[in-house]
Amino acid sequence: MEGPANPLAMVVKLVAVLLVITSSCWGRKEEDLQGRWELLLENAGIAAIHTIVMHNNKVIMFDRPNHGSNITRTSPPCTNVRPPLPIYSDCWAHSIEYDIATNKVRPLHILTDTWCSSGALSSNGTLVQTGGWGPAGAFNVRYYTPCSDGTCDWVESVTEKMLGPRWYASDQILPDNRIIVVGGTDNQFNYEFVPKRPGEGLFNLPFLNQTNDFEQNNLYPFLHLSSDGNLFIFANRDSILLDYKNNKVIRTFPTMPGGGARNYPSTGSSVMLPLDFSNGFKTVEIMICGGAPVGSFSRAEENKKSNSQVYLEALESCGRMEITSENPVWEMEDMPGPRVLNDMIILPTGEILIINGARNGSAGWQDARIPVLNPWLYSAENLAGKRFTVLAPSTIPRMYHSTANLLPDGRILAAGSNANENYTFTDDVYSKTELRVDAYSPYYLDPVYERVRPNITYVKPWAAIPYGSEFLVNFTVSGKLSSGVRFHVYAPPFTSHSWSMNQRMLSLAAASPIVKEKKSGKRFYWVVLTAPPSPVAAPSGFYMLTIVNGGVPSQAQWIRFG
Repeated sequence: MEGPANPLAMVVKLVAVLLVITSSCWGRKEEDLQGRWELLLENAGIAAIHTIVMHNNKVIMFDRPNHGSNITRTSPPCTNVRPPLPIYSDCWAHSIEYDIATNKVRPLHILTDTWCSSGALSSNGTLVQTGGWGPAGAFNVRYYTPCSDGTCDWVESVTEKMLGPRWYASDQILPDNRIIVVGGTDNQFNYEFVPKRPGEGLFNLPFLNQTNDFEQNNLYPFLHLSSDGNLFIFANRDSILLDYKNNKVIRTFPTMPGGGARNYPSTGSSVMLPLDFSNGFKTVEIMICGGAPVGSFSRAEENKKSNSQVYLEALESCGRMEITSENPVWEMEDMPGPRVLNDMIILPTGEILIINGARNGSAGWQDARIPVLNPWLYSAENLAGKRFTVLAPSTIPRMYHSTANLLPDGRILAAGSNANENYTFTDDVYSKTELRVDAYSPYYLDPVYERVRPNITYVKPWAAIPYGSEFLVNFTVSGKLSSGVRFHVYAPPFTSHSWSMNQRMLSLAAASPIVKEKKSGKRFYWVVLTAPPSPVAAPSGFYMLTIVNGGVPSQAQWIRFG
């Protein structure tokens, strides 16, 4: 039989809960925001150059078929007989499926060369994966459709091919569920679509030629679908708004300041800040951080010939621009330090996490120096000068060919890092192939917040929710509900080379006030949410739904729009 409650303990607990509930208004102290790291896998079998989270709570990671591997494939049976290119078939797996729940991997079989390729999720949750390297990959289209029985694997398209070689290109899902593929090496100053309409070919894009320089700092261009249905394209330091249907540039934006390039090989990163129902999802703001001075890649490459150790310091600046403004301008601010090869992830709270990367150098084989181990938290709503927080450091350097992805439980999965053409296992951080996988748990996963963390108990199953319709969500909260509950949906990106393609978050409106019921001492709530108005605001497909109470997010549940 339990004894009487300790009054002092009850008061302390109550105060702690109240502080949690109000912390989103008052602000948290830096020491409370640090988060923590945990090692998930000592050996994933591959170095994850490309990563994506699927709606069945599995993560697909892959490298390329002729780089190396530390895990054998199991299906189809290995014959040790290599067929002629472009098909690769050896005894090693170069792709894996990571199960978040069991922390185990299943080897997959990639057939063609996926090196430095691109991808996007279609409306049914299939990964459409485009391009790669050389005759064994650059023109290929591949599919991966998730399954529940552990039998799904990569499928090469026999009908769909790229018209231009797509190496270091970018993909964006469009409102009509087609995917636009933009740019690439070998002077691919053009774009095309997957799938194609009858008779459709390449579309010239002179902007990519204009932004090309002696280092080709316009590769992996940043693409964001704007609220008018047109495509924002950023390459090197410049950007346009493209009417891709009519192949017409309808707006040219100011050059981004900061003294350097932002795209590969000067690799920074980009996000579209969360869209909000309060303005009809119309206001679009782009944020770009990191990169390298012009000449950084050339200097790093020269080091290999001269045995020099001069690596230029990366850019320290970030820029934000509201591209839907009548007079768009870049608003610049400094990060806590220089950073190149950095990933940018939208957290369930709407904050931005800057993770991975280096302080000096550029992308390329062994071209970066001084790993930056601390993630940085960016809170866009704070006043300028108070938006960045330096977080707890990782013990695993992740530079060239590393990835970061948001998981449904709110953690950030970090994987990869390989600055060699083949796998090399050494103590030298600049030439080591990294097979370990770890996860960063942001501050909001601290157990102190459990009493105010929502738990989603019901949301409409995977049947598509029509645009503009209302749908029911049930959830519980052990503690009290704050006055500013938010409802966020997040499109998981295809991540490679520090660029999270198709990453997108929307804050949805509640169609009516939240209704509270109390059963068996627990607080039950239900709310009716309004789906985004169109596939322009939210391209059709699967999204992670989270409820944010007092700055503390629930675990995500998958829903589908369209």
